Amino acid sequence: MQTGSPKRTSAAAVTGMLLLDAALVVVFAAVGRGSHAREATLLGPFETAWPFLAGLALSWLLTLAWRRPAAILRTGVPVWIGTVGFGMLFRALTGQGTAIPFVIVATLTVGAFLLGWRLIALIASRARARS
Repeated sequence: MQTGSPKRTSAAAVTGMLLLDAALVVVFAAVGRGSHAREATLLGPFETAWPFLAGLALSWLLTLAWRRPAAILRTGVPVWIGTVGFGMLFRALTGQGTAIPFVIVATLTVGAFLLGWRLIALIASRARARS
């Protein structure tokens, strides 16, 4: 897994990292739905997550994230901010809630998820390089 070196990341690894980001956004939505006692349906988390998934996709495109998908500062931070920012914009445009407490929780949770795995990958990569 590339964490900052100029080496090219394989298409399979890039796809896996994009899918990990998307899965974590869905986990965020599912946990949020559960904490608000929303009806448990198979598609429920995706109904809640779609604005953030759209924001994630747009952020990946705008940041060219596939070039260095595991990089924390170059990719992780802008993808995180874009995912939340575009997600909130899409929620507002479709009449969904964007209350300040929700924006704060979403920003912190999505940040922990999208930056967290990248930090773990960086630590693991550095540990492998030392051994």
